[in-house]
Amino acid sequence: MKDLVSILDGNTFMLSDSRGDVDPSPEVPSGLFAWDTRFLSKWVLTLDGERLHELSIDDLQYFECRFFLVPGEPTHYVDAKTSVIRQRSLGGAFEEQLTVLNHRDEAVVLTLRMEIDSDFADVFDAREARSLLGRSAKVVEQDRLRLHHQRDRHVAETIVTSSEPAEIDTEGLTFRIELDAHGQWSTTIRAIGTIRGAGGRDVRENLRGYQQVRPEKRRELREWLDQAPKLTCDSETLEDAYQRSLIDLAALQYTGLTGQMKLMATGLPWYMSLFGRHSLITGFQTLPFKPQIARSALWVLGLLQGGRVDDFRDEEPGKIMHEIRYGEPGGFEDSPYTTYYGSADCTPLFVVLLDEYERWTGDAETVRLLEYEARSALAWIDTYGDLMEDGYVWYECRSPGGLENQSWKDSRNSIMYADGRLPGSPRATCELQGYAYDAKVRGARLARTFWNDPAYADRLEREAADLRSRFNRDFWIADRGYYALALDAEGGQVDALASNMGHLLWSGIVDDSRAEQVAEQLLSRPLFSGWGVRTLAYDQAGYNPVGYHTGAVWPSDNSLIALGLRRYGFANQAARLAVTMVEASRYFGGRMPEAFAGYDRRLTRYPVQYPRACSPHSSSAGTILVLLRTLLGLRPHQEHLTIDPAIPERLGRIELIGIPGRWGRTDAFGRGRVRLAPE
Repeated sequence: MKDLVSILDGNTFMLSDSRGDVDPSPEVPSGLFAWDTRFLSKWVLTLDGERLHELSIDDLQYFECRFFLVPGEPTHYVDAKTSVIRQRSLGGAFEEQLTVLNHRDEAVVLTLRMEIDSDFADVFDAREARSLLGRSAKVVEQDRLRLHHQRDRHVAETIVTSSEPAEIDTEGLTFRIELDAHGQWSTTIRAIGTIRGAGGRDVRENLRGYQQVRPEKRRELREWLDQAPKLTCDSETLEDAYQRSLIDLAALQYTGLTGQMKLMATGLPWYMSLFGRHSLITGFQTLPFKPQIARSALWVLGLLQGGRVDDFRDEEPGKIMHEIRYGEPGGFEDSPYTTYYGSADCTPLFVVLLDEYERWTGDAETVRLLEYEARSALAWIDTYGDLMEDGYVWYECRSPGGLENQSWKDSRNSIMYADGRLPGSPRATCELQGYAYDAKVRGARLARTFWNDPAYADRLEREAADLRSRFNRDFWIADRGYYALALDAEGGQVDALASNMGHLLWSGIVDDSRAEQVAEQLLSRPLFSGWGVRTLAYDQAGYNPVGYHTGAVWPSDNSLIALGLRRYGFANQAARLAVTMVEASRYFGGRMPEAFAGYDRRLTRYPVQYPRACSPHSSSAGTILVLLRTLLGLRPHQEHLTIDPAIPERLGRIELIGIPGRWGRTDAFGRGRVRLAPE
């Protein structure tokens, strides 16, 4: 989020302005959030009644930062007689150490004030400035301020304390400070949030994600980085992006649900929770680097797999979960998102990841232990997923508060005809068929190799071959040379030109005779911005360069496109896409955001920030790792790692040391020899 400063610890984060202050705003849900609840909505520091202004900010680690501040307007900085340092950190609780320094040759008396409030809003209620039901109160108790919200038996509280004495009122804390000449004073303010359910217990303890004691974050981060493959290369931009991606992946991990393995939050600030799609894609992206991410995703999503028909949650037996929300609206069934199943892509992707995970790690035990879940997912494809009984995967929302589109492009207007019209329901998007095809092919390998069921394997292979044949007949638009975005309820082609075709290459469902046309379309001017492939081509009626799924560039989308291009032998095209994405990362401080605008590179000369994009974002952090895999041509083959580099000249030498897998650890090296035309 531009011009905002964040620290995070799993699904807990603090988002503030560049001074460290939090003011309520519907545009950006700044504040302290945990488990989808805002525990601090106001956190404003003043000195003698004046707001402070930043001199600089130290982004120390993802879980802590430091602000250097002075009172007065910017023109007064040179004469500042007082300065303030705010150092904040997360780790079970939010802590902010305030240090006031007197630069005078004489003693001084100062008044430091922290204005404090909480609206206890759900993250989306905060974004839309909606009021909560229930009642709230602010209570001054001995040595602390207690902010309280209650709805029926649901109670949320924020407790604020200080290490130094303060005058506490319902609006905040005031400190009267006496400083000697060149003296300094410090206090640590601590805020901790609790949510109690019907039994009176903090529900975060039930989720096993709550820690009273701040963990040794620096040590954990150092170990996380030390255990990852080491990258050395001629491109400083690529090295920076790789390091940033590893740190972001560490930052987004949290412990929940099982207490035994890390989950991956999806993105700050809107999606600091478990999402099936992005957990699976991030797991796939990170297999050559951090295979434990995939393992955790498979186990947790298998545990949460649908077991009944529940229209309110769009749940069905065998279906893999879309998202979990922990906030108050889900608990009172104001929305279906406590555990929501409204995605048709997660279920086949579960099988895809399970097979790919075994190929990289050799972990046959996990494949055998998740046999029931994988078979259930494959059965869902042929039953509940086949709404029209024609062998394709369709989706249709049944929940009154659910998602109209349940493919990866899940915004309301993401699936459209070339003329901008929206189809009715149900819908069968093209990439869903590719995922289903890939799941059947991979499921057949698992059945034959690990589940001792060759008859089931033969059946899956026949079904996959039949699906591939029918798909290439029904989705191909011959006079335009590309695949339809979807089929509508009447079986007609939804004919928009979109990035989804790259996912078809990734899945392997594209006929070899048509692959070159698909690759050309993906890198044609209407789809390729010069920074990446747009979600929708610019010559389509519904195109918008800042449309979430109707023209913006998604790094995670492009990562799968790059893998698909490489799969079909288009190494130079994959290299071109990879290098442009790496170059784009430089304009975001090395961090790939959730999405950025689809403006043409020749128009802007730099990628344009997408409004409200999550940053960091899990599958965007995984994108750089996929691009390295693509450039080095990494592919597991039995007990070995094959390496087939195709690196652009302008990236130079790339060396990746210590790639984990069933082979132990191995190294990959490549030198830039691919000559690309300038963008």
